[in-house]
Amino acid sequence: MDPTPDREHPLDPFPRYQRMRDTAPVFHDEESGSWHVFRYEDVQRVLSDHAAFSSRMRPDEPSESGHLFESSLITTDPPRHRQLRSLVTQAFTPKAVDALAPRIARLADDLLDGIAARGTADLIEELAYPLPVIVISELLGVPAEDRDRFKLWSDVIVSQTRTGAPTAEHEAANREMTEYFLALIEQRRSRPGTDLVSGLLAADIDGQKLSVPELLGFCSLLLVAGNETTTNLIGNAVLCFTEVPGTMERLRRDPALLPQAIEEVLRYRSPVQSMYRITAAATELRGVRIPAGAPMVAWIGSANRDERQFPQAAEFDVERAPNRHLAFGHGVHFCLGAPLARLEARTALQATLARLPGLAVAPTPPLERMDSTIVYGLKALPVNWQAA
Repeated sequence: MDPTPDREHPLDPFPRYQRMRDTAPVFHDEESGSWHVFRYEDVQRVLSDHAAFSSRMRPDEPSESGHLFESSLITTDPPRHRQLRSLVTQAFTPKAVDALAPRIARLADDLLDGIAARGTADLIEELAYPLPVIVISELLGVPAEDRDRFKLWSDVIVSQTRTGAPTAEHEAANREMTEYFLALIEQRRSRPGTDLVSGLLAADIDGQKLSVPELLGFCSLLLVAGNETTTNLIGNAVLCFTEVPGTMERLRRDPALLPQAIEEVLRYRSPVQSMYRITAAATELRGVRIPAGAPMVAWIGSANRDERQFPQAAEFDVERAPNRHLAFGHGVHFCLGAPLARLEARTALQATLARLPGLAVAPTPPLERMDSTIVYGLKALPVNWQAA
C-alpha cells in the first residue's frame, strides 16, 4: 500500500490517510525503507519525543558546509536546538510580531488596491505569495529586487521528499540559494544593519559565534517556512471558506470569528502535511518494532483528520473547539513563526473579506496542488468577486 497521498486526487489525500489510519497506522515502506505514522497520538509522539525520534539529518546524507539545512532548527536536537532557538525567539515574540501589524496591514491593503477594481485575479499570485515573502525579506534584510527568486527556490525545495533522491532542479535550487545567502552573510559581516541576519552574526552562544552552516540554516529555514506556510495558509483558507456555503458572509459579518476559523483551516488543510524524523534508538509504536536509524514520516495532515481526536473530523467547522491541531508541530520544535503566520493570515483574510465582496473560486481552470507531499497548497487560486 502506498502511504503517500493519492496522485490521482492530489487535492483530496484525506480518504487515503483515513485508510492508513484504519488499516496500517504504522506502515513500513519497504521500497524506500521509511516508516510512516498516521494517527494523531503517534504523530504527536514522533514530533515531540526527541530522545526516541531525532530531528538530525540521515547519517548517509552529505554534511558539507554548504548544505542548506545541515544545522538548522529543524535538523537539530536539544541541547543545541534550545541554544539556537533562543537566538531568534526574540524576533518572534508576541510583542515583536505585534509591532509588525501596521506594516502587514499596509501591505495587504496595497496589494488589494492593485486588484480590487478588476473583479478577478489569481489570489495566490496577487496576495498570498507576495505578502509573506515581503515581510520575511524585510526581516532578513533582503533587497526588494531579489524577492521573486525566492518563490522559485522555496517551491522547488518543498517539492523534495526526504525519502526520495534530489533531482537536478532540487540541487540547482539548493546551490543557488546557498550561494545567495553566503554572499548576504558576507555583506552583513562588513556592513551590519538592523536586520535579523546582522543580529545573528553578532550573537554568540557561550562565547562562540554561529558557524556558517548554522547561519545558512537560519536564513534558509526562515525564508522557506516564512514564505510557503503563510502563502498556503491564506490560499487554503479562501478555498475552505468558499467550499462551505455562507461561511464567507458569516465571517464578514463577524470578524471576531476569523482567528478560530483560521485554526480550523490549519487543522482541515494543514499547510505542512508531513515532517521527517529518524529513530535515535530501536523503539516501538503500536506494538511495531522500529529499528534504530530508521527514517520516519509523521503525517500531520492525517493526524489532524483523526476521528479519535476530532469529532466529525471530515467536516470543516469554523466554531470547532477545542482544536488541538498539530499544524505547527508539537514539543520543542513547535513552529517559531506561528504567531507571525497567524497575524499575516488574519490580516490578509480580514482585508480580503472586507474589500472583495461575493468572493468565489472561479469554476475554471481546475485547481492544482503544488508538487509536494510535504506541504499542501495551490499553484494558483483564480477567484471572482463583485468589483466596485
